[in-house]
Amino acid sequence: MALLDRIWLVGAGNMGGAMLRRWAGAGIDASAITVIDPGSPAIPEGVRHVTAPPEGERPTALVLAVKPQQLHNVAPVLAPFVAGVPLLVSILAGVEVATLADALGAKTVVRAMPNLPVAIGKGVVGLTTPSDDAEARVAAETLMQPLGLVEWVPSETMLDALTALAGCGPGFVFRFVDALAEAGAALGLPAGQAQRLALATVEGSGLMAAAASESPAVLADRVASPGGSTREGLNVLDRDEALKTLLRDTLAASARRNAEMAAEARK
Repeated sequence: MALLDRIWLVGAGNMGGAMLRRWAGAGIDASAITVIDPGSPAIPEGVRHVTAPPEGERPTALVLAVKPQQLHNVAPVLAPFVAGVPLLVSILAGVEVATLADALGAKTVVRAMPNLPVAIGKGVVGLTTPSDDAEARVAAETLMQPLGLVEWVPSETMLDALTALAGCGPGFVFRFVDALAEAGAALGLPAGQAQRLALATVEGSGLMAAAASESPAVLADRVASPGGSTREGLNVLDRDEALKTLLRDTLAASARRNAEMAAEARK
């Protein structure tokens, strides 16, 4: 695909590096990728690393993977090289398409929100753009497909919601696993064993839910025999919708922070 002939990846930290390794493993031509990063990131064989935009060159696609607060530092450096670039894919949380377009002058801006499990090809990537450029949309999706489940949403507001759910979600799941293990240890299990059991339980349950034709709510009820121990535990989670209320409040807090970061990026 022509738009992926010359890819510049700006930033190869935790998320940028994870994406890069998945691309290399999925067969995307390493020689087509240039990493621009002032540090010394670990990069796959065949990928070029430079500390500044290479003089006399222009990308066909720019992937922006720096921290959101770094945009105003990197944009003036990049803009002379990328103004008019056919495709800009940004993973900067909360930074809106209009802000990115003004800062860098790309023809088509696609916002992407990958989550941490993209590192193992089991992530979620949300995409949105106001552009109807079919070639750019296909190129953005092609880049993200090796990372896991790719979902388009129709607006940046919906991307903020997706970010709260899937982007932040791994942190919430990790916290749940830790709490599940701690609860097991409180019942007398050795801490290390409780953690192994909690991890295996969440892994197996997630795989089973993903493969099932029924909803997770139906699966939960199927596990819970009337009057049994699972039902007794679910009664605690379900009482006054305690778990649902907690997670609504949790995601709402994350979504509010996304909105705050968007406002900060506009300044």
